[in-house]
Amino acid sequence: MSEILLQGGRILDPGSKRDAPGDLLIRDGKIAGGKPSKDAVVVKVDGLVVTPGLIDPHVHLREPGQSAKETIATGTAAAVAGGFTSVIAMPNTVPVADGPSTIAWMRQRAKETGVANVFPTGAISVGQKGEALAPIGALRQAGVVGITDDGHCIQSAELMRRALEYARMFDLPVLDHCEDRTLSAGGVMNEGKWSRILGLPGWPGIAEEVIVARNALLAELTGARVVCQHLSSAGSVRILRESRARGVRIDGEASPHHLCLTEELVEGYDTDFKMNPPLRTAADVKAIREAVKDGTLRFLATDHAPHCSYEKEVEFDEAPFGIVGLETALGVYLTELVHQDRVPLGEVVAKMTHIPSDYFGLGRGLLKEGSPADVTVIDPERKWTVKKAEFRSKSRNTPFEGRELKGRAVFTIVGGEIRHDLDGRASKK
Repeated sequence: MSEILLQGGRILDPGSKRDAPGDLLIRDGKIAGGKPSKDAVVVKVDGLVVTPGLIDPHVHLREPGQSAKETIATGTAAAVAGGFTSVIAMPNTVPVADGPSTIAWMRQRAKETGVANVFPTGAISVGQKGEALAPIGALRQAGVVGITDDGHCIQSAELMRRALEYARMFDLPVLDHCEDRTLSAGGVMNEGKWSRILGLPGWPGIAEEVIVARNALLAELTGARVVCQHLSSAGSVRILRESRARGVRIDGEASPHHLCLTEELVEGYDTDFKMNPPLRTAADVKAIREAVKDGTLRFLATDHAPHCSYEKEVEFDEAPFGIVGLETALGVYLTELVHQDRVPLGEVVAKMTHIPSDYFGLGRGLLKEGSPADVTVIDPERKWTVKKAEFRSKSRNTPFEGRELKGRAVFTIVGGEIRHDLDGRASKK
């Protein structure tokens, strides 16, 4: 029998409506009641916040096929360092995760090398080419928690409609990277003043908004569940808010960079500020923040997208899109939302625990007796400076290098096992 007692913290479990000082006992991989044994490992967490393990609904682990960028081992190590005990992995691997065999390989690899829970998604279309549907039923049987062509938005409304109809049959959500490529047309940053100044091709907000509107209409038609990934524009928020008010089963993600970074940061042509969708205006950032606050955006994701240094060390318009986020996301969310009094801590924790768990059917996100012992301990007041050289991720493509953040995960437990102990608390007597 193995036991861990987290002693003296603030237990914050929004899914169980619990927010009070207390101790948390973990026994044999589960949240337990009763008293600890004399052999329990006692970890003092006075002044800290004890939450259910954080869940990231949008991560690129790059394995199989792109292990120079990231592996399941290094990606999950980055996850637990950032306080995440579960990640939902995107299917844009090599080969694409569009069939049961690749999903089975990913799940086995995660079991062998991962230090966090990995829940795979499958592709909507074969090869993510947007031409023919992948075997959605077989993917469901293989254990996917959603389907998505993330990074390769389905351009055909007819194919998307069929995907939603099949997904509803299997009670799977459909996650969509919203980009009309006829409108984004090779753009590499937000279309506007700064794209004209810098001479870079523009990617207008309307290219996102058109697909968000299409998805809302198709979700309404089919009754399927849709998540619009990493939304970036005020127009997208407006469409989503209006659709949800009508009862449409459509949701959206916010990502850290779209909550606090704006297009003028591209001025130095630093490719760590190149992501898809691109950084937009201060008005768009404000709209995303308001949507998180009022519940229009229910998920807080990272869109962790690792790339090799040599891939990013090229001209801005030639570099790949994407940044890493697992190790900085919590700090950004606490800094920009909680410490600016925009969103209460309990609501931020809810959006990162029981809300995604319930939506994707993960069976986690709670600290109730008998629940899996996935736990994150947060020091909400800790100030720290982002240093990419210290990342556990294989990749270093972060726009937050050198930025001071307030709030950090200091202790992470997955299935009753200590996976991250920033201050060596478990060894202190």
